Amino acid sequence: MELNTISLPKLTANADYIFVDALNSLPREAYNSGIFRVVPVGMNSGDTRVFTEMDDEEYASFRGEGDDAVRADVQVGYDITVTAEYMAKDIGITERMRSFNKYPEIIRKFTNLGRLVPNKMDLDLTHRLTFGASTSYTDADGRTVSIATGDTKALFATDHALAGSATTYRTIVANNPRLSRGAVEAAELLMVQRYNNLGELKSATADILFTSNEPNTVNTAREYLQSTADPDSANSGVVNPYRGKYRHVILPRLATTAAGAYDSTKIYYWGIVDSSRSTSYIGIWQEPYMVAPTVGDGIEFATGNWNYGTRGAYGIGTVAAHHIAFSKGDGTA
Repeated sequence: MELNTISLPKLTANADYIFVDALNSLPREAYNSGIFRVVPVGMNSGDTRVFTEMDDEEYASFRGEGDDAVRADVQVGYDITVTAEYMAKDIGITERMRSFNKYPEIIRKFTNLGRLVPNKMDLDLTHRLTFGASTSYTDADGRTVSIATGDTKALFATDHALAGSATTYRTIVANNPRLSRGAVEAAELLMVQRYNNLGELKSATADILFTSNEPNTVNTAREYLQSTADPDSANSGVVNPYRGKYRHVILPRLATTAAGAYDSTKIYYWGIVDSSRSTSYIGIWQEPYMVAPTVGDGIEFATGNWNYGTRGAYGIGTVAAHHIAFSKGDGTA
């Protein structure tokens, strides 16, 4: 896009305008949530990374007198390949706009592109949860994005497989209940039923409760996590067992379409996560940065336009779903 006197005539008009700030960008809650593990990747080291599970046995075996010790089994689990994807956005400012603009500070705002790649990064991370009941989705650029886990299942599924056992596990709470004490306990019960890839019980303990920013859901979460007494009890002396049990992460981009617009059908989405066992990764090949025009680069001689840009490269993937339980909150079976 070029910023010129046709697209933004008020910046060069004779009248005096007072410009106010637009709404601030949504915070990067997904990136900073602890749900995803951030892995820096060095440049010039290839554009892919493979993340793999590895499990060994949970228990020792009896050894009789004079017998050899039993060798421990080691099981390689599933893996995913994460590929770097480059994100960019440019903006141009015409010579006339620069020459006649009465509000130089406005130009500075237009050239502040630095938030765009981090915002896109957070949208892509959040959409791994938003569309987690599917194995792929079509993003705002029209690309089909594969988000299946290493066992080819959706992140939120009823029959996740193990690499070395016929045992399966589920990550979506039955009947997709709205957030409540009973619903959280149902999700916790799913986390108790977790296994390593040898089929041995290896329960997960969630420490994060994530929700959308729908007010009733947020307030319900806060009531349960911050009340001194049990919110469901008439006896004020009853201790609230959920107080401080989870860190509440509000994801403002959770209830959105692929383009980032508000989607009321997803407002009751919520879930719990064991951050210590998360195998959801974002590899950072290139931290977001700005490209400013310099003589001979970004300044067009023929037109006098100045071109600004922002760039970044990252890849996202989830190896397995042992660390998470989820509900759409819509009551569907």
